[in-house]
Amino acid sequence: MLRTAPALWCTALLLGSQTAAWCAPTADEIMQKNVMASKPRRLSQQVTMTLENARGETRQRTLDVLKALQPNGTDSNMLVRFIAPPDIKGTAFLQLEHTDSDDDQWIYLPALHKSRRLVSSNRKDSFIGSDFAYGDVLPPKVSLYRHRSLPDETVEGVRCYVVESVPASEDVKRDYGYGRKVTWVAQDSFHEVKTEYFDVTNRPLKTQRVRDIVQIDTTANRWMAKYKEMVNHQTEHKTTVMVDRYETDAKITPDTFTLRSLERD
Repeated sequence: MLRTAPALWCTALLLGSQTAAWCAPTADEIMQKNVMASKPRRLSQQVTMTLENARGETRQRTLDVLKALQPNGTDSNMLVRFIAPPDIKGTAFLQLEHTDSDDDQWIYLPALHKSRRLVSSNRKDSFIGSDFAYGDVLPPKVSLYRHRSLPDETVEGVRCYVVESVPASEDVKRDYGYGRKVTWVAQDSFHEVKTEYFDVTNRPLKTQRVRDIVQIDTTANRWMAKYKEMVNHQTEHKTTVMVDRYETDAKITPDTFTLRSLERD
């Protein structure tokens, strides 16, 4: 059950008293704040991605990531380009977010010298061989899931809201490949600290853990995780993403997020 009733009670209490009271946000409010917490005005990153299989063998990849808010201040654009190793160098991914419609996603494969537009059913597919799915790259729209609050918990010393989310439709379940997910959201930053994903049969599928959350914009209250780890419990495969360096005042223009830019080798 959502926290609608407590929220209304808190509003009535505040209106009827001169004494301020703290009221917990609803599950939908928590997840909306979570979506916005990690959307910088502009951000340039160099990232190391490490893939580890069940035998402990690892492969590393280096990525350049560019992010920027659109003029509406809500939707975000992102361009990811792999710069190492040689066998994946030049592969790139572009995502243009849309509040009122499906996001646009393209993948560019240098061997083919052309980009391919991804469709809704690709959201559950592996992001360039990692344990992150294309649907995990940017937080999904809050409206795609039905959310309810669970008791608050502390994770690695961080006090968190806990929200369970289930797909709002069978189409969402099919496209994203999740039967439900549980997110631990830091109460100070509203950045996620941990997320557990369950497959469509409700078996544990993946767990994401996040560390080194830093504030990158004090005015807009934006945050960035310098370390993410996604573990696939069914394949025993793991992907870690570590930010090596970042710049918040990078010169990023609208032309950055175009097919022409995506297809630049």
